[in-house]
Amino acid sequence: MKYRFLEIPEMAVMTPEVYRDSRGFFMETFRESSFRQKVADVRFLQDNYSGSMQGTLRGLHYQLHHPQGKLVTVTKGCVFDVGVDLRKASPYFGKWAGVVLSEENRSMLWVPPGFAHGFYVISAYAELSYKCTDYYAPEHERGIAWDDADIGIEWPIEDDKSVILSDKDRRGSALKNAEVFA
Repeated sequence: MKYRFLEIPEMAVMTPEVYRDSRGFFMETFRESSFRQKVADVRFLQDNYSGSMQGTLRGLHYQLHHPQGKLVTVTKGCVFDVGVDLRKASPYFGKWAGVVLSEENRSMLWVPPGFAHGFYVISAYAELSYKCTDYYAPEHERGIAWDDADIGIEWPIEDDKSVILSDKDRRGSALKNAEVFA
């Protein structure tokens, strides 16, 4: 496994070694001991899987209580995946980092607890799998507006009219008005 840390040092991209032969391929996608040693000493409690059509933007989601760290991978298609630091005491508060995750590059993104997470589907369709460090708690879920100018995420969107949002994501708050982590 190759590890690369992003502009926000707590965020990491993990890329597995892929072994190919005439039958296909094999790769190790997760090894707890290496992850704990190199990235974060956490325990994963829940796995999620989602599928979305091109132009779908999900996020920016976080849980104020029971914050979830997420290890995200794309099993089909291609997305632009983003984390935003919402820890008020962090020197990176309000900053974002993002990467392209795809079935071709097989990379995974670590988004730590205390961050908002979101992604935009670039391909015709995409499926994502992600491991979470805490259980989903809808009563504690919050959302930041995906297009908040104070954050300034550079989404790879050609036409804002093509963005497909849920009603919940349309109501995301501005960072300056959001409940964040101390």
